[in-house]
Amino acid sequence: MTIDEILEMMDDLLDKSVTVPFSNKKCMVDSEKLREYIDNIRYNLPTEIKKAKQMVADRTDIISDANVQAEEIIKNAEERAKTLVSESEIVKRAQEAANDLTAQAKQMDQSIRRAMTDRLDSTLGDAEKALEKALGEIRAMHDAVKAAEKL
Repeated sequence: MTIDEILEMMDDLLDKSVTVPFSNKKCMVDSEKLREYIDNIRYNLPTEIKKAKQMVADRTDIISDANVQAEEIIKNAEERAKTLVSESEIVKRAQEAANDLTAQAKQMDQSIRRAMTDRLDSTLGDAEKALEKALGEIRAMHDAVKAAEKL
């Protein structure tokens, strides 16, 4: 039986009590019944107090556990954030290095193209001179053949 139930029974006992005439709302109550209810309260009170203390202890443990978990979550989040920042920094550095390599490759490509164009121009110039010389010799031979023919 709970304390609330006992108090309800005491309240019923008072409701069923007989009022004493001319006593300004005083009433007669079954004292044995009332003492029995009070004894039951005394008997059940330690149990109720124990339950309340256990609830308070459980609440304290739950709050403590929640705080520990919250701190762990915050710690993990901070570590993850540091990792992400670190990874982001690595990616940024890698991107910068890639950009530098791309710029160097473009410069090298332009240098190679310039050198190749210069070399080709020089080679074609030499070939043109050689062909002009050969053409001159061919014309000279051709003229010599025509001249020998007229003789």
